Amino acid sequence: MNLHEYQAKELFRRFGVAVPAGHVASTPAEAVAAAKALGGSIWVVKAQVHAGGRGKAGGVKVCKTLEDVKAATEAMLGTVLVTKQTGPEGLPVHQVYVEVGSKIKRELYLSLLLNRDRSRLAFIASADGGMDIEEVAEHTPERILRVELHPAVGLSGYQARELAFGLGLEGPQIAAFEKVMRGILAFYLAHDASLVEVNPLIVTEAGDVLALDAKINIDPNAVYRQPDVAQYRDTTQEDAREVEASKHDLNYVSLDGDIACMVNGAGLAMATMDLIKLHGGSPANFLDVGGGATKERVTAAFQLILSNPNVKAILVNIFGGIVRCDIIAEGIIAAVKTVGVEVPVIVRLEGTNAELARAQLAASGLAITPASDLTDAATKAVSLAAGH
Repeated sequence: MNLHEYQAKELFRRFGVAVPAGHVASTPAEAVAAAKALGGSIWVVKAQVHAGGRGKAGGVKVCKTLEDVKAATEAMLGTVLVTKQTGPEGLPVHQVYVEVGSKIKRELYLSLLLNRDRSRLAFIASADGGMDIEEVAEHTPERILRVELHPAVGLSGYQARELAFGLGLEGPQIAAFEKVMRGILAFYLAHDASLVEVNPLIVTEAGDVLALDAKINIDPNAVYRQPDVAQYRDTTQEDAREVEASKHDLNYVSLDGDIACMVNGAGLAMATMDLIKLHGGSPANFLDVGGGATKERVTAAFQLILSNPNVKAILVNIFGGIVRCDIIAEGIIAAVKTVGVEVPVIVRLEGTNAELARAQLAASGLAITPASDLTDAATKAVSLAAGH
């Protein structure tokens, strides 16, 4: 689950991470009021979307008058912002964050994430803040610094100083930088984060160290035990089909192909998509209906995948271990009748009561194409999606 910048900064403040003063606004009038409350003579208006690259896409404006604040807010609200990270469809802008201007001397990069190869949390830092960290890693990897935390020790003072010295910080900035690191780590652990990124982390002309931006991802599997953070979820920033899937406990990810997949088990779903690609097709989605699939859930899954207008065929691949194949067959028959499926449906069923399930599908009188194995199912799905 992603958070907006203003939400992330609100949480940062609670954990002692210094950020510039700012207020969120949903209307131009609110934005002007926020600027007045902040005071000063320079403000920054930022579109609130779950994506980076906002500045290059016109989603960040520096304003020197209240009229500029109003105009910038009017230009952003109600629009769709397209950045490198959103894809061509973009994301809707419903709010802006009005922040007091900062006198920036240096821009740095700092993030905390899990190094899965080492099973340890790692702080990543670079003196090249404000840039895409991927570009830095590709062109000047020596500019990226890293320290890994031992789970029994956490962040040691020497590790914070190692990064601070590597970034060229000096004097009081070193202690301020360590405070930022410790605040980020405390937040990460307390709220089950999977990524905390500050780009840029700035050093002001006065020598203060501030998080000028904030990107936070919360582990979706842990949101259930983070009710305070869960309320920050903004479904308008998510794929509508993925939001609908979550209501039915379906694991769904939209893709750009034309063969819809309905599978039980994440590993089997990945293998199914691989076979589709191997035989020249392109999957339209990842969809895991889970081991406890019911007739109602299968019907919901069909409705979900058919809401994608690009779908030209549906491949159902079920291995009946926990779930019985005959129950899945009942769900498929009910779904095809209820939803009114007008594209080819290819079904491969194996496992508990598979023979009974195949008999049910054959006796249904519906235009359902059976498959003997996964390869047979993939080749038939690719052929039928192509209109052969």
